[in-house]
Amino acid sequence: MNTLSFKTKSIRNEDVNKEWFIVDAEGKTVGRICTTIAHVLRGKHKPSYTPHIDDGDNVIVVNAEKVKFSGDKWSQKEYLRYSGYTGGLKKRTAKEVLKKMPHAIIESAVRGMLPKNRLGRTQFRNLFVYVGPEHPHTAQKPSPLEV
Repeated sequence: MNTLSFKTKSIRNEDVNKEWFIVDAEGKTVGRICTTIAHVLRGKHKPSYTPHIDDGDNVIVVNAEKVKFSGDKWSQKEYLRYSGYTGGLKKRTAKEVLKKMPHAIIESAVRGMLPKNRLGRTQFRNLFVYVGPEHPHTAQKPSPLEV
């Protein structure tokens, strides 16, 4: 029996090529934009994707305060924090979070879509979310990412 042997390529940390992408979040739905961002941060859009290596790209998100939710999620969606003490559970609606920390909506959505381990924390550090259209990463020459 003649069988062909195909080897699976596994990328090493030394061979990682990171690119920079920029996403304009104005008028985009939070869940739809964050799935694409998480996909790029993990590196799943590349043919060289390796699950145990951080070969994802860097993503810059601008206009984070202009995202939208579908339905009535601005008043119904709650973000929870727990201090560790009895009775220390704090709740904020999406509308309250948008007023105080607009970048936290996108950051928490993307963080929930990444792995819950050291690799996921490393990949999350490649996300940069900014309120307004300005960002300090022009030297990296980011290319636009279609969402």
